[in-house]
Amino acid sequence: MNEPYMDIKGILEQLPHRYPFVLVDRVLELEPGKRILAQKNVSYNEPFFPGHFPIHPVMPGVLIVEALAQAAGILSFNSVEDKPGKNSVYFFVGIDNCRFKRPVVPGDVLHLEVCVNKVSRGIWMYGAKAMVDGKVVAAADLMCTARDV
Repeated sequence: MNEPYMDIKGILEQLPHRYPFVLVDRVLELEPGKRILAQKNVSYNEPFFPGHFPIHPVMPGVLIVEALAQAAGILSFNSVEDKPGKNSVYFFVGIDNCRFKRPVVPGDVLHLEVCVNKVSRGIWMYGAKAMVDGKVVAAADLMCTARDV
């Protein structure tokens, strides 16, 4: 197996998120300004599974979209000259055309592919899709921006 482009230590240097809300485990590929392919290993030990749903655990769709946004943040921070500071936060500005195709369950490996469509006045626009076993489980157009807080 090839070495990941970025492991969890590198991810934690870029994202302000921490357990239990880091939803990217590794970055497999990254082309600054263009595309990222990241991975989330979905484990039965995730804190949301006992409540969603006890008899049939399913990863909440909003968390799949959040995982895509975190991958987008890593892509954006690696596409600009300035690296994120300790006060940098990446915010959603919009989510359009979001569709969920199939459930994500414990044991799945979620691949997060995000492509930059456009950057305008500090707003990044992406096409994003989440896949399991090569099949799309969710897709959305995302808009995000970085801010210092």
